[in-house]
Amino acid sequence: MTKSIRMGAYALASLAALGAAGAMAADSYPHRPVTVLVPFGPGSGVDTTARIVGEALSRELGQPLVIENRAGAQGAIAAQAAARAAADGYTLFFTTQTTQAANPALMKTPGYDPVKDFAPVGRVAYTPALLVANPALPVRTLADLVKLAKAQPGKLSYASGSAGTLVPGAMLTTAAGIQMLHVPYKSIPLGLNDVMAGHVSVMFTDIVTGTQQVKAGKVRALGISSARPWPLLPEVPPIAEQYPGFELLAWYALYAPAGTPAPVIERLSRALEKTTRDPAVRERLVGLGLEMSYSTPAELAAFGRSELDKWSRVIQAAGIEKE
Repeated sequence: MTKSIRMGAYALASLAALGAAGAMAADSYPHRPVTVLVPFGPGSGVDTTARIVGEALSRELGQPLVIENRAGAQGAIAAQAAARAAADGYTLFFTTQTTQAANPALMKTPGYDPVKDFAPVGRVAYTPALLVANPALPVRTLADLVKLAKAQPGKLSYASGSAGTLVPGAMLTTAAGIQMLHVPYKSIPLGLNDVMAGHVSVMFTDIVTGTQQVKAGKVRALGISSARPWPLLPEVPPIAEQYPGFELLAWYALYAPAGTPAPVIERLSRALEKTTRDPAVRERLVGLGLEMSYSTPAELAAFGRSELDKWSRVIQAAGIEKE
């Protein structure tokens, strides 16, 4: 046997061994608890969704899924940790478009690459942003808010706790030609608390977190960032009715570190699909205001690339500078 033939046979044998090892890993995966990193704090929409999905997914996988919140830096802290974790399927990342589409256009050095550093598992759902105001603010509609802001340039403020709440705020000030002070927070619930307390005038919040406070009368809903009325709050008018083309939807998805074996990704993807089609899970998430939208890993990869381009254009048009 010549040297080149021996090398070729060795390479084929190595590939076969790797394939067999991957298959064995998938067959036994998972054999211990799985950590799921979440980039925002407890009570946020992504945290609530991750816990509901994680509870059902753990039943499918036969192992506990431990939710670990790592808030801060627009989700970049959790994203960096997930990107650097061992690529063995035991650290996953349940996240939003903030880390996977918006941060590269918002941050000079996010510290990770949303495409190269992650292996997509599947998308779960969409959600719009809900514009809410402190009830003591003398406004009942979006038009009232714009009129008040124009009468008091720079006096009103808006909170944010993620890109999904920062970007629509900047879009609104640009579209309406108003000046409002931006007040950033580590997570949406923290910002929303200050809106309820009257420390901040208004905020775009995720619908999961905001709807509860609207129904409790603690904040007043002025508009929603979907192009059509949203089923959970059909009485809240789309902002697009006043400013055509104003549409921005957030989304939730599951990722693993890049390099995670394909059989493990496939196992996770199949389990996630079953979870998102579970009637009990769907009822809970739709009841929170989400629109279910499962995707395969390949579909999520293509979708993520398109969202990177979209959010970059939206952020640039809103006049937001990188920090």
